[in-house]
Amino acid sequence: MNALTVGARTLALDKDGYLADRCDWSADVATALAAAEGIELSPEHWEVLELLRAFYDEFQLSPATRPLIKYTALKLGVDKGNSLHLNRLFKGTPAKLAAKLAGLPKPTNCL
Repeated sequence: MNALTVGARTLALDKDGYLADRCDWSADVATALAAAEGIELSPEHWEVLELLRAFYDEFQLSPATRPLIKYTALKLGVDKGNSLHLNRLFKGTPAKLAAKLAGLPKPTNCL
């Protein structure tokens, strides 16, 4: 997938399916990216996506899994900031998939 069509817009994606320009991100874009992954976004998903975007704004990078878990626990509590919860929401690849749905670059230390 090298492009994503959302409404009348066609957005460029990189070779891994991440947005080429994070400024193209919107809730509709996140919903379309999630649908392509077979996910219907719930309020729990949105909570993590918004948190990830705040993390990126603060640190200018997409976190790998361990920092994502720690940051989520810090901001949302240990009930949500744990690997079981995040793996359930993001199909066992929370750092990569959540970053993709949040319109962020692929975490640099994820294969």
